[in-house]
Amino acid sequence: MKMHFCIPVSQQRSDALGGRYVLYSVYLDGFLFCRVRYSQLHDWNEQNTFDITPKKAYLDIFLPNEESINIEIITSDTAERVLEVASHKIGLCRELLGYFGLFLIQFGKEGKLSVVKKLADFELPYASLGSSEVEHCKVGLRKWYMDPSLDSTLMDCRAALDLLYMQAIQDIEKEWAKPTQAQRQKLEAFQKEDNQTKFLELAREVQHYGYLQLDPCTCDYPEPGSGAVLSVGNNEISCCITLPDSQTQDVIFQMSRVKCWQVTFLGTLLDMDGPQRTFNQNLELRFQYSEDSCWQWFVIYTKQAFLLSSCLKKMISEKMVKLAAKNPEMQIEVPEQSKSKKYHIQQSQQKDYSSFLSRKSKIKIAKDDCVFGNIKEEDL
Repeated sequence: MKMHFCIPVSQQRSDALGGRYVLYSVYLDGFLFCRVRYSQLHDWNEQNTFDITPKKAYLDIFLPNEESINIEIITSDTAERVLEVASHKIGLCRELLGYFGLFLIQFGKEGKLSVVKKLADFELPYASLGSSEVEHCKVGLRKWYMDPSLDSTLMDCRAALDLLYMQAIQDIEKEWAKPTQAQRQKLEAFQKEDNQTKFLELAREVQHYGYLQLDPCTCDYPEPGSGAVLSVGNNEISCCITLPDSQTQDVIFQMSRVKCWQVTFLGTLLDMDGPQRTFNQNLELRFQYSEDSCWQWFVIYTKQAFLLSSCLKKMISEKMVKLAAKNPEMQIEVPEQSKSKKYHIQQSQQKDYSSFLSRKSKIKIAKDDCVFGNIKEEDL
């Protein structure tokens, strides 16, 4: 799994003896990871870890129903290890760990919820939570796959079923999933009966079920600065775009027509002369999309650009696994989904990733046509 590190901010400090040193702010996937001296960076390079004193601690892991479980950890435990501990406590089958992940989640006013980022396996949740500059941020456990049909794989595990059920209810309450009035009535009836299986079977028919919704952002379509709300899942990017006349327009981008994408860090320094130099984390994600056999670029400006990129990668990998299952000769390696399974697929050697084309203003609602032959491992 590729991660994006950068050090956009540095500042001079004085030590206790009057000497001077430089403090570097390290950003991981667009969010502050830590502030360290050069010597610590050097040690990290040599040892592949920070010198964090391990000690016993307790960490609250929030479930999709916004209740939490308190687990005992070591401060140097990675997200992978913390997930194992949390899963063991709730009785989640070990072989299903790859379908879930830990996330930094912001709980805002009036029940608003925002998924800030997915924690990488090697991240230290205890340290990341402490260094996060996002207010009211907590570590949450959510499912980590974008294909709703994968629910069926988890239904035989009681703990997994409970997690799916809780998240489905939460997504509907937060209006991330959008049932019709008839669907809502049936879902409420199943919920009263506590019939989780029937509830989830019907939920999979609900618009945007299993999608991850991003915070309101801006895009360059139909013109720069247009407002947008993105929902990502089930092999598509669904955009509700606010037009200049305050009208809204729904546009769907099918992943089968996305050739590649790129995240760009557009950060700017704030308070440059102050004792604590701060950084405005501006990010953009642009993706190349096929419309009428013509490749165009669509640009989204959002602080959740890396989270969006992770969702796109996840959808591609899940699609590849399905293709591999249908064709035994196709094999690909998908480390995030299951570390015990490996696949391999023959891919085109054509490379067209870094060159930007001119952007056109008109983008139509997508139709299916497969371009997976043009997507390479380095593009993911």
